[in-house]
Amino acid sequence: MTATTDTTSIELTTAPAEAPDSTVALTDGAAGKVRALLDQEGRDDLRLRVAVQPGGCSGLQYQLFFDERSLDGDLELDLSGVPIVVDRMSAPYLGGATIDFTDTIEQQGFTIDNPNASGGCACGNSFCG
Repeated sequence: MTATTDTTSIELTTAPAEAPDSTVALTDGAAGKVRALLDQEGRDDLRLRVAVQPGGCSGLQYQLFFDERSLDGDLELDLSGVPIVVDRMSAPYLGGATIDFTDTIEQQGFTIDNPNASGGCACGNSFCG
């Protein structure tokens, strides 16, 4: 299985007590790219898993990858025809976040606009909470 991962980092000292929104959003560009990648995989059981994991220079990083597993407490979404899962520990960090796909001469990849993270660090991939 080929996995697509975004390693953008965010720093949040604790999970927000109440996320501004209970789900993530997916732009049309991101939905189209994910559907194309899923078509390339040729499997009907894969979903885009969006997670926040320890790592990165600021302490936490986003992870986007295809996953066939269902974990206890997963939030399951269907956004623009794209099956998405978010684990219960990541959901509070991702409430209200928007996933986009950028394809320009300067940058290509998935980006996440997250209202739970703010500020920027020198590396360009880390955020301060």
